[in-house]
Amino acid sequence: MPVSVLVVDDSAFFRQRVSAILNADPRVTVVGTAENGKVAIDKARQLRPDVITMDYEMPVMNGIAALTEIMRVAPTPVLMFSSLTYEGARITLEALEAGAVDYLPKSYEQMAPGKGSLEQVLIERILTVSRSHPGSLRGPGRAAPAITPPPRRPLGTGAGLRQPAAPIAEPARPPAKAKIPNLRDRCSLVVFGTSTGGPVAIQKVLTQLPASFPVPILVVQHMPKAFTGAFAERLNQQCALEVREAVDGDRLQPGVVLLAPGGQQMMVESRGGGRVRVLEGDARLNYKPSVDITFGSAAKQMPGKVLGIVLTGMGADGREGARLLKRTGSQVWAQNEASCVIYGMPQAIVQAQLQDLVLDLSEVGSALTTALGR
Repeated sequence: MPVSVLVVDDSAFFRQRVSAILNADPRVTVVGTAENGKVAIDKARQLRPDVITMDYEMPVMNGIAALTEIMRVAPTPVLMFSSLTYEGARITLEALEAGAVDYLPKSYEQMAPGKGSLEQVLIERILTVSRSHPGSLRGPGRAAPAITPPPRRPLGTGAGLRQPAAPIAEPARPPAKAKIPNLRDRCSLVVFGTSTGGPVAIQKVLTQLPASFPVPILVVQHMPKAFTGAFAERLNQQCALEVREAVDGDRLQPGVVLLAPGGQQMMVESRGGGRVRVLEGDARLNYKPSVDITFGSAAKQMPGKVLGIVLTGMGADGREGARLLKRTGSQVWAQNEASCVIYGMPQAIVQAQLQDLVLDLSEVGSALTTALGR
C-alpha cells in the first residue's frame, strides 16, 4: 500500500513539482494539496494522509501554526521545507519542537526538473518519516490530542464490508526500572549521538541537567552547517548548562556542552586536559558530523572513561564507534523504541548487543544525574 501524502505550499510551482516527484514513485501517492495552513488542517482531518509536507511562509496561516493544530486534532508525521539560512534554521527548530518529524532544504534551483539525487532524497525521506513512531509526534510537554482522530480505513474496506472485531488487549505491564550504574569515578566525558528526532530529544535531556553537571558533554547531531549554530544558541537559552557550537581547540569542561558543527567532524584529543578538534574529514563519509568518528576518537583518547548515548535517528551511525567504546571498557546507553521518533540508530546498538542500558527518553536526564552525581 503506497504512502499517502498531503503537499502543503502556497507556491503552485512547489505543489506541482513535489506532487510530480512523489507520484512518479509507486511507493508514494499524493492524495491532496493545500495552499495555506488553514486548508491543510481541514484536509489533514478529511484525508488522513500518512505524511504531510509543510511549507512555512504561507498566507492565512503559516506552517508552524498549522502544524501545531494538526498535532492537536489529527497527529500526522510532518516533513518541513525550510531554507538553509539562519532564519530557516530557527523556524525549522520551532517546527521540530511543535511536532514535525524532519525537514528538507527548499529552493527553486534544487527542486527544478532533472535534479535526480534530490528527488530520491525527498522520496526516501517521505518513506522514513512515514515510519516514525506515533507516540513521538508531539513536542516536549505537549498534551495528548484534544480530539481523537478517526481511525484510518484499511485498504479494501468500505461501507458494505464488515470490519473484524478488535482484539481485547491485555493490560500492559509496566517495564521494570533499569538499574542505574554508579559512574562517578569511571566517566570523564559524555557523548550523545543522534539524527532524526534528535533536536527535540537532546533538548529534553539537556534541560534536565544542572549547571553543576560534573563532566563535559559532546553532542553529534546530523544537521546541515547552517543549522548547528542556531541549534546551539537555542539550547544555550533553554539549558542551565552552557551550550555552544564547537570550534577547533575548544577545551572539554564540566558543565559545558559542545555541539559538532554541521558539515565537519568533531574528534577528541587528550592533550591539555582534553580538547576537541574540528576537521573537514573524509569526503567519502556519509555523515558530517559522524557519531562513529567522535565515539571512536573518544574511545582512543579516554579509554574506559566515556559514556556514549545513542538517541533517536535513522541509519546505524554510532554502532562501530560504540563497539570501540565497549572494547576499552566504556559504557553505551541507547534510547528505547517506544520513545524514538525513528528507531534506527539505537536499534543498531541493541541488535549488536553493545548496550549497557536501554532507557526511555524521559529517563535519560535523571539517569545521568544519578550515575554521575558528585
